[in-house]
Parts: sequence; C-alpha cells; structure tokens
Amino acid sequence: MSVEAMQLFTALLALVALGGAAFLLVLKVAARWSPVAARLASDVGRSSLALAALVASVATAGSLYFSEIADFVPCRLCWFQRICMYPLVAILGVAAWRRDRSARWYCLPLLVAGASVSMYHYIIEWKPSWGESACGVGPSCTDVWFRELGFVTLAFMALAGFLAVGALLFVTPAADRNQPVVADN
Repeated sequence: MSVEAMQLFTALLALVALGGAAFLLVLKVAARWSPVAARLASDVGRSSLALAALVASVATAGSLYFSEIADFVPCRLCWFQRICMYPLVAILGVAAWRRDRSARWYCLPLLVAGASVSMYHYIIEWKPSWGESACGVGPSCTDVWFRELGFVTLAFMALAGFLAVGALLFVTPAADRNQPVVADN
C-alpha cells in the first residue's frame, strides 16, 4: 500500500471514529427516553473497553506507520500526543481483559491532555502565526505533511482518536457506571 493510499485510508478511519463518537453521544442522550436507544447503549457499553483499546491501538499503529515507514518526522506536539495515546493501548487492553470499567478514570487525564494538544496542533496547522513558539528543535509544529479530503491532517486524526476513545469510555449506561466488573484472578 502506498503512503498516499494509507493517508486516505487513515483519514477515512478518523472520520469513522469521529462519526462514531458523535453517534455515541447522541445515543447516550436518546437512551434517556428511548428503550431501544438505552438497549443499544447498554450493548455498546459492554464492548466499549475493547473497542476503545482497538481505537487506541489503531491510532498508535497509524502514528508509527507515518513516522517509521512513511518517514514523516514527528514534531514536538506530535510527541506530546503520542505520550497521551500510547499508554492508552496498555491501560485499555488490561481494562478490557479484566472488564474493569473504572479504568476510564485512569484514562481521562490522558484523553483530556491528548485531545487538548491535538486541537491546538490542528488549529496552528491552519493558523501558523498562533503557534510560532510551539516547537523548538526539530520539525515545525505548523508544518502539515498532508491534508486528505481538504482538512484531515495527522493532528485531526489524533483528535478523532482521543474523542472516539473518550466517547467509548463514557457511553456505559448509568446503572453500570460505578460498578467495576473485574474478572476473577
């Protein structure tokens, strides 16, 4: 697969992740008055840890592909986004295996920090004057390796990943929210 094909593929994955996050938020609201939506939210909630681990894994694999295979050198903000995303793979993997719903709270600081950095990074890709001091040594944080579909960049993909993981972790129905379901040792 060519780098250009991978750019398009991962851009489409990011849009699917972002659409999924939006759908989950709408579903969460609709579950308050619709039994069908409540049941669907409950079904998704049961798989949410595994799905969140999958999203984090795909985001991590994508970032490694672009830096190690496509030779897109990460900037300083890219590294901060990676610092927030990479640990989610292990945390969510263990949480999914143990069915520990309380892991969402361990992930929350990483999600907030990662989404914040990603959003700022995406903004300065469009308004470089806002990020003149964002990067020091290495590639400029305002450089854009590609813009698929006219707006999807690596920072946008990272933001979509953080938002999708966040939506998956917090879609669990209220009845299950505070009850960690931990597998027997």
